[in-house]
Amino acid sequence: MELEITETTAMQNVEFTTPMLRQLYDMGVHLSLDDFGTGYSSLGYLKKFPLHTLKIDQSFVRELTTDPNDAAIVRAVIALGQGLNLSVVAEGVETREQLAHLRSLNCREMQGYLFSRPMTALAATQFLFLANGR
Repeated sequence: MELEITETTAMQNVEFTTPMLRQLYDMGVHLSLDDFGTGYSSLGYLKKFPLHTLKIDQSFVRELTTDPNDAAIVRAVIALGQGLNLSVVAEGVETREQLAHLRSLNCREMQGYLFSRPMTALAATQFLFLANGR
């Protein structure tokens, strides 16, 4: 089971969030911090929150190949996440150029319309079933 919590939500009440996330983590729930970089968090909380995954917001990925500032932010978030032994997921990948750039930055996990549009649970099950040659 995976739970995604947005950066903004996590930071609204840190005193409540931290022990709640710890309980979920201890129960085996995979925790992802979504929309990273768009809220108002302190980097210090990244080491306090028991996380598995850091998700780079699509607003940075969108202009990754054309805006050097977005490219620098994405590169820094990938390095930060990997340095903290977190999985890093780039959200909103829509072009092959973005895919190639993210791969060159050693981003191993991505999601976005380049791979698939959102699906119902049934459609996703059928898609995975067919992808596995069944």
